[in-house]
Amino acid sequence: MSAEAWLVISVSTAGGPDSLRVQVWRKLRSLGALYLQQSVCLLPARPEVVREVRRLADRVRHQGGTARVLTMTFTDPAEEEAVIAELNASRDVEYHEVLERLPALRRELAEERAKGNTTYAEVEESEADLQRFRSWLAKIAARDYFTAPAGQDARDAVDEAATELADFEAAALHAEAPDRPAPRLRAVDRP
Repeated sequence: MSAEAWLVISVSTAGGPDSLRVQVWRKLRSLGALYLQQSVCLLPARPEVVREVRRLADRVRHQGGTARVLTMTFTDPAEEEAVIAELNASRDVEYHEVLERLPALRRELAEERAKGNTTYAEVEESEADLQRFRSWLAKIAARDYFTAPAGQDARDAVDEAATELADFEAAALHAEAPDRPAPRLRAVDRP
């Protein structure tokens, strides 16, 4: 049996402002909570999660709602494994969305390069897009408590896009200063 402790979180926003329900939903969603039923969810009791859930419960109570946070452990290892599988499946859905959207950035780089449009403006635009992917991936990873299988594929794909952007940037630099050989920038050199 696992020694993993879990938090059972029950929240009611009745009595609080209308915006409280959305605040609670957003926060629990950002933490990757698994809903067992309406207003009752489960999260691993990791220190950073416990801290965030306590803050949320305090906010709910302060704004007129009710919140209970209970610590538990599973008595049935198979049940715990099923919960972990559900959490991983939820993260995999998110990772797959990154994987589905990332090819658009890579296609855009290839199309702009094919058109000869390797400019600083295109580099900046693509850097902003890549940063959004990195930020999105970091948010998913923060709630990926059990290392969902698709996580590594998503990280690898973002790294490949970063390498392609570094090559694109080198081509743009060479286009603006053709007398110099185009340097090969590595993805690790990128901020």
